[in-house]
Amino acid sequence: MIKYFAVALTLIAASFSTFAAPFVAGKHYTQISNNMVTSTPKITEFFSFYCHNCFNMETQYLAEIKAGLDEEVTFDTKHVDFMNSDLGTEVMRSLAVIHEVGQAEKLNHAMFTAIQGDKGANGHDHNAQGHQHESQINSREDIKKIFSQFGVDAATYDTLADSSTTDKALALWRQQQTLYNVSSVPAFIVNDKYAINMNEISTLDELIELMNYLATSK
Repeated sequence: MIKYFAVALTLIAASFSTFAAPFVAGKHYTQISNNMVTSTPKITEFFSFYCHNCFNMETQYLAEIKAGLDEEVTFDTKHVDFMNSDLGTEVMRSLAVIHEVGQAEKLNHAMFTAIQGDKGANGHDHNAQGHQHESQINSREDIKKIFSQFGVDAATYDTLADSSTTDKALALWRQQQTLYNVSSVPAFIVNDKYAINMNEISTLDELIELMNYLATSK
């Protein structure tokens, strides 16, 4: 899914000048909507706490991506519903609660680790043959135990997780997952209009440059 991020760090640090050639529609990105560009340029990452490549993206690259975005470009995250199960919905709700309480970096990492183990941060597939890690998240109660470590008590969690705001957020995420044809993660959508073709991206700098190009120039 994001095999290109396994390249050597020397490639990741390549100069922006390497990418002087223009980006090509249909190759580097795809227009997925005819909607007008949003009033505020934005990047939306669709991901899953169950995805080892997403954990790798979270720990190794997102900080640099966010730092490299133009000042006016905002960054948002949404959880996909690939599981289509009660547990999958609870995990989606956990991200909506994170959006409400903050501490995204710490709580995201805690959720990733609880599900995948620490090795997932390096792109390790927790479903790989011979891997023994079992997810610690099997119910909302398990999720609340994670959040309680960061000052979010069980009652507060339940209130936020069951709120109409969270219900609306999950409905929107599912709708957009279908509308934007998000079939693998991590996926990046720009201005609700363009999907980045991740398999055509060679380095982190190239990805950041393309994000800024689509968000502010297209």
